[in-house]
Order: sequence, then structure tokens, then C-alpha cells
Amino acid sequence: MSKYNSCTYGELTALANEAKGLFGVTATSLGYSILREEIPVFTLGEGKRCVVLVGGLQGTEAISAALLLDFIKDYSQQVQKGNKVYEINMPYLFAERRIIVVPFLNPDGIAYATEGIHDENPLFERVCRMNGGRELFDWQANARGVTLTRNFQTGFAEAKAEEAALAVLNGAPFGFGGEYPESEPESAALGRLLRFLGQDLLGMIEWRVGSGVSCSCRDKLSAKTLAAGRILSRVLGSREQTPVISPALGAPSDWCIEALSRPAYRVGLDRSLLAKARSRASLYERVRQALFTFPFML
Repeated sequence: MSKYNSCTYGELTALANEAKGLFGVTATSLGYSILREEIPVFTLGEGKRCVVLVGGLQGTEAISAALLLDFIKDYSQQVQKGNKVYEINMPYLFAERRIIVVPFLNPDGIAYATEGIHDENPLFERVCRMNGGRELFDWQANARGVTLTRNFQTGFAEAKAEEAALAVLNGAPFGFGGEYPESEPESAALGRLLRFLGQDLLGMIEWRVGSGVSCSCRDKLSAKTLAAGRILSRVLGSREQTPVISPALGAPSDWCIEALSRPAYRVGLDRSLLAKARSRASLYERVRQALFTFPFML
């Protein structure tokens, strides 16, 4: 298992099943992965305006999924008790905002990275050939070798040119963005959700393993978008007080900004922070404020 993963895919599904019965939480299915694993989606609150939180986009990012599932449980407990969290009255948050959480968009990739691949998998030979063996600790793509964070329309042509230059042409553990945008059932399902929400969508966050707060599509970034990014950076303890403007190469957050004109961010869980964290609980405390306050940043 990757040192950045804190639990297996089986443990994540157990946490997701527990979340389905929590107070104030509505659980549905976003769709199914290549290997027909369910992609759960949880709705917290009843407000018309909403934000979307997405984790587990890459196989090595089980930790982001676990933290989002921890948040769902925490949110439910705080609402049930009628508490105030970071000066936010929880009954008010419940009534005024919906928080839509997709804890793991890439169940197959997380299963590969945390539990390995089994001989009976119909893609076994293809995956082992792409990977150069069956040790999949660093596998980031989905079940058939498409990196979901490169599978959206924004910057897709540039991403394909980059892949061609690196001879990444037909699936890989990381770096192949698919034959066309939203070619994968996982990315297509997320795209449908974001389009469906329309103007009710206030913004989204991709929870990733990386560093800092970033976004792209510079000409689409409003002053309000940048201001929310600075607040996120500050709340998360990032040295960057302005989100880093990164190249748009197929990430869902970039696509959300460019195609839907809605604010979106990639929030990276810094590797040094992950290495120093005593436990998942201590890591959750570092991101908790951002999770609870993001719905009112936009």
C-alpha cells in the first residue's frame, strides 16, 4: 500500500456504508466504475445552493476519501446536536446549503493501489502489462489505465500532445487521459452531476494529495474566486495566500471553471503534512475548518 494511503478500499466501503445511515445524510449512487463498483454520493443539508467535494480521484489518494467520510460523520453529529462549528450555526448550515460529497470517484484505482489486483480480474493481463508487474502500490489511474484527473475537456488537446511526446499512448498507471473527454464512466458521472446542478452550484473542491491550493483557467477566475482561494489557503495553513495558477490539463476543477463558469479548486494534502500526521484523526483536524466553512466562502 502507498505510504500516502491510510486504509484499504474495503475499509473505505465499510465507512461509506456506515455513512448511509447517518442523521441528516442522504445517500445515493453517482454511478458505477469500469469494474461495476458503486460510486457513492452523499448529500448533507437541504439548501438550494450547494458545493461539491470530490476525493479519491487517483488510486493513491485513499486518504482524501477517508477524510471526506470522516467529515460526513462529523457533520451529522454536529447537526444532530444543533452545535455551532467555527461560528457557523449547524441548523442554519443544514437549511441554507447542500454539501454534496463524492468521497471516492475512482474505486477501482484505489482497490488496485491498496489491495492489489486479482487473477480473475478481466483486465488482469492488460493492467500488469501497463504496470510492468502486479505490484500496483503507485497506481493512480482507473481500472483500465485512464487518469481521471486528465479526462475532462479543458486542456485536453494539450494533454494529448504531452502524452504523445512521452509515448503514453494507450493506458498507463498514470498520465493517460483517455481517448476523448469524459470517456470513463467515473468522469462522465461527475460531469453529469455538475451540469445537472447548474446555477445552484456555488463551487467545488477536488481533494488531492499534493501541495497547496491551485486552480487554472486564468481568464475565467473572478476576484471572488481568487478571494475564496486565498481564504482556503489561509484556513489550511498554506504559505500561499493566493491559489497557484496551474496549467489546465483535463482536471475536473479546471473544466468546472472553464465550461460551467463556477469556482473550483484543487486542494492538495501536502506530502510533508501526511508524513508528519500522527493519525488520520490529527490530519482531519487540519482540514476540518475548510470543510465546514467552504459552503459560505462563495
